Amino acid sequence: MSQAATAVRPIVGHEKSVGRIISVSGSQAIVLLEDTGGGRRQSDVVLRPVMGTLLRVRTPSSMVLGLVSAQSVPVPTPESTASEVRILELELVGELLLDAQGEVQSFRRGVTRHPSLGDQAYATSGRDLELAYSPAHKSIKVGTISQDPNIPASVLVDQLLGKHFAVLGTTGTGKSCAVARILRSILDANPNAHILLLDPHSEYATAFGDRAEVINFANLDLPYWLFNFEEIVQVMIGDAVDAEDEVDILAELIPIVKGKYASNRRRTSDLALRKDSVETGAGFTVDTPTPYRLSDLLDVIDQRMGSLELKHALRPYKRLKARIETVANDPRYSFMFGKTATQDHMAAVLGRLFRIPVNSKPVAIVELTGLPSEVVDVLVSVICRLSFDFAMWGEGRMPLTIICEEAHRYIPNDPKLGFRPTRQAIARIAKEGRKYSVSLCVVSQRPGELDATILSQCSTVFSLRLANEDDQHIVRAAISDAAASLLEFLPALGEREAIAFGDGVTLPMRFRFLELPADALPRGRNAAFTDQWKENQKNGSYVEAVVNRWRAAYAVNLWQDQGAGASRGGTQRENVAAEEPPAAKLAVEPEAAPAAPDVNLEAATEARGASLEARLNLLKERLAQGGSLSDPPVRD
Repeated sequence: MSQAATAVRPIVGHEKSVGRIISVSGSQAIVLLEDTGGGRRQSDVVLRPVMGTLLRVRTPSSMVLGLVSAQSVPVPTPESTASEVRILELELVGELLLDAQGEVQSFRRGVTRHPSLGDQAYATSGRDLELAYSPAHKSIKVGTISQDPNIPASVLVDQLLGKHFAVLGTTGTGKSCAVARILRSILDANPNAHILLLDPHSEYATAFGDRAEVINFANLDLPYWLFNFEEIVQVMIGDAVDAEDEVDILAELIPIVKGKYASNRRRTSDLALRKDSVETGAGFTVDTPTPYRLSDLLDVIDQRMGSLELKHALRPYKRLKARIETVANDPRYSFMFGKTATQDHMAAVLGRLFRIPVNSKPVAIVELTGLPSEVVDVLVSVICRLSFDFAMWGEGRMPLTIICEEAHRYIPNDPKLGFRPTRQAIARIAKEGRKYSVSLCVVSQRPGELDATILSQCSTVFSLRLANEDDQHIVRAAISDAAASLLEFLPALGEREAIAFGDGVTLPMRFRFLELPADALPRGRNAAFTDQWKENQKNGSYVEAVVNRWRAAYAVNLWQDQGAGASRGGTQRENVAAEEPPAAKLAVEPEAAPAAPDVNLEAATEARGASLEARLNLLKERLAQGGSLSDPPVRD
């Protein structure tokens, strides 16, 4: 902010007032407009306040700011004349404080001394608006206010993140661009931030470029033992009917195999376990975040089945074993059951998710596309729960912000919908996260479908255009601000326009977001139907490419480096066998998985997290040259 903005001259006698105060009640005031000749003269345009603009009223100790919330002519005449009575309704929102010399020094929200009857109302100057909307201390610029495009619209970072915020708007109004704009402005001022963005449509990677660690299906590493009991039950058993026995078996056996793993891997005397602790799992719970091997779990299940004689008693064990093997051998779950799944690398997993150390990438983007749809909610639950637990056990020393896109999918208003642990994990951040320096950003196109309790915890709201009346009602209910009349603009907001309320802004404001650079736009742009439909797809290569990419998600082992072994997507049994000593292998070997085609992709899989798309492109080149999946690899 300029030096001149820190001290504004008071109103002087030659300035013409807009009108005078004729009524004051609580946080509202009514202004009787002065005779402006019907408001037709171009020179009087400044004296024609419009809806949503600020006026100022002089009091002995301050300049009270009022937002125009309504205009009316109580007794209209057949023709517009200067003799008509015109009134404005103001919502009193703040005040500019004066020093002993009568100069404006600073802005303060709220009103400590109300105007009196007869006080004059004046149009605000650019300096007044800059003091009100653009504080200099710990603020970032995200746009320009609608009343004066020359005045920055600023956000108070600590108040925004410390008390949660929401970005709402109908589909196509620019929510993703708004989120990207806010976060980019935060990162410009805070390059060592720690932001985790849940991206269900894989659209944000382009918005942050080299400042983001992009975690997707090809390189996600979230071992199964980090899942709590409800989460792992949802993955292994799902919503199966009459599965109580399988759930009970898991609850009994998981602590036992955790104890066995700890016993085998103990490295210091402090980790040594008594024999009875290993056999019963004493000291471990189903939710203890310590590794265990699926091979040990299946071994114990086999042992239990061997000790049972009645067929009906064997059924739940057989069903559970079959389900575990099915999931563990499903390439889509390789992020849980990969080669490193049984290693105790929890610190590395959390460090990557929460960007500790930052390493010039303060944002972690978790792309959820490509993951099995039946476990996406579970994955969100795991990440949000780990975020809160990490913050709590870290005593809040490392502030963390979670961005939850399409939040209505995970925290629906109907308690019967969604995955309950996901709702609980997000709700816990919303209710208690402030105590441990973990904040939440809720992004949704349908606020009417959001959990109202969680939305009410967001102390700052950025609302783009909302046409649905139910959605507008939810936003109104969530706002307890004196200038709630601005919400009347919600269905009529223009492109990139938004209304901001709450603790993260000095005043409720209507503003326009700054435009993002062309190379930083999120991918989720509106399709150009008329342009793209002018082109004729003359061959089926596009369809073939889509089919191959589609299949790749369900058969990851096709794209593995055959020389280096299945680093991703191999079966859990194969991965365990590669890591464990012979004595720890399964007593009963499962049916061997079909051998992966012998494809020479060594160059494409040198890096563990090489993208599926790159691997697929190499395979397509080979096929285009007349080769096939069954061809032997090319040797030097």
